[in-house]
Amino acid sequence: MKIISKSSEETKRIGKELAEKIKGGDIVLLFGDLGAGKTTFVQGFAEGLGIRDRILSPTFVLQRLHDVAGDDIKTLNHIDLYRIENLTEIENFGLIELFEDKSSVTLIEWAERLKDFKPKKGWKIIFNHISENERELVLDKLL
Repeated sequence: MKIISKSSEETKRIGKELAEKIKGGDIVLLFGDLGAGKTTFVQGFAEGLGIRDRILSPTFVLQRLHDVAGDDIKTLNHIDLYRIENLTEIENFGLIELFEDKSSVTLIEWAERLKDFKPKKGWKIIFNHISENERELVLDKLL
């Protein structure tokens, strides 16, 4: 499915709407260049889960955890792999355990760094620049 976002507010709304469809244990892989809207999407997604924390990209800390007051989902794991250089770092990070946690949802920015180390369940979203304010989001559900 392709969606055109004409503003950061629309990108947040798209994130919020996806959060309403997500299930515990799902992984959302986010692909796209710097400034493509990945973190903005995560902000809307977190809002959709009822999170009131300020959502910042975890570029320097790699991961931020946010509590969710839901029955199915207890934690939002927000991961940024921009600074990851190789698969060994990813393996040591503990992603396999996150992929198996049914009480959390994990969003991974710079998912292209995962290479073949990818989950089989969740969503893949590619962010493409169209113009200064417009983005094309290509959403695919992983089986």
